[in-house]
Amino acid sequence: MQDLVNRIDWQDPLTYGAIGGAVFLILLLMLIVLALRASQRAGRAAEPLAHQVNALSQGQQQLVGGLEMVAKAQVEAQTNLLKTVEQRLEQVSARMGESLSTSATRTAHSLGELQQRLAAIDKAQTNIEKLSGDVLSLQDILSNKQARGAFGEIQLNDIVTKALPPDAYSFQTTLSNGKRADCLIRLPNPPGAIVIDAKFPLEPYEALRRAETEADKREAARLFRNAVQYHVKAIAERYIVEGETADSALMFLPSEAVYAELHANFPQVVHESFAHRVWIVSPTTMMATLNTMRAILKDARMREQAGAIRRELNLLTTDIARLLDRVDNLDRHFDQAHEDIRKIKISAEKAGNRAERLEVFEFEEGTVAEAITGPETVPERAS
Repeated sequence: MQDLVNRIDWQDPLTYGAIGGAVFLILLLMLIVLALRASQRAGRAAEPLAHQVNALSQGQQQLVGGLEMVAKAQVEAQTNLLKTVEQRLEQVSARMGESLSTSATRTAHSLGELQQRLAAIDKAQTNIEKLSGDVLSLQDILSNKQARGAFGEIQLNDIVTKALPPDAYSFQTTLSNGKRADCLIRLPNPPGAIVIDAKFPLEPYEALRRAETEADKREAARLFRNAVQYHVKAIAERYIVEGETADSALMFLPSEAVYAELHANFPQVVHESFAHRVWIVSPTTMMATLNTMRAILKDARMREQAGAIRRELNLLTTDIARLLDRVDNLDRHFDQAHEDIRKIKISAEKAGNRAERLEVFEFEEGTVAEAITGPETVPERAS
């Protein structure tokens, strides 16, 4: 080997070429060996892969079958769903038809009712317009003092005539001092006749309602207070007459609003009317007052008639005693008549017995002569 190495000419390029070729062949053989080993290993590794491919093929076939079954089931489900949807749609359509028919009927009924209500509203509107005209005419009436006084007197007349008997009152009665009272209630003494005067301080009250500033309110309140105080004093001076009327009188306000305003915000004016013995009343309190007066009249009339009632009771007692006596006499007469009837029955029975004996000619001894000439005495007639 050493000799071979020594004989090699390292300076010759062919030497290097031969060495390179040998090296190349060695490397090529090594690569071939490695490739064979790799192919063997690949073959051994490809066997489980082939099994996996076969399993995948079988799973794919099963998957295809399952997909076909799913597709068939889906088609059937869609078909059933379509049928169900069609049935539901038919039911919904039928229900909608019925609902629409019912709704149409109800709508027609509602429209009829609406028409009736509209007619009622039109009628009410007509009544409101008429009432508005009446209110305007009432305002025209109340704007005039004389007409307003007549309005109060008419309302007073209506209340009094409904609460009291006709002989207990009179209207537009002139007193001994020459003053004419709107209404005079004839009550017994005490208290005596009571005068009712109808007053209506409307202008001061309306000014008080319209007032906006404090100054206007104070001025309107002053005018309202003065008007009521003036009416109270005038009634006390004119209609409380000693020896002719009661020591008090009534001031009738034909407005509940004015009466409420007076008692709510002007209590001092009410107290002054008490001091003058003038009682302020509204339509409501007037009715209550008249009911009390009616009770007084009823009690007074019962007292007036008490003597006559006692006399009538005495006469009634006498008549009852006389009636009892006559009943006793009649009872005795009935007893006597009963006894007479009893005796008459006895005589009739005896006469009947005698007649029967005469028919069969059955006579007792000593009775022939009696049958021909009759008995010497007839006891029955004595009875």
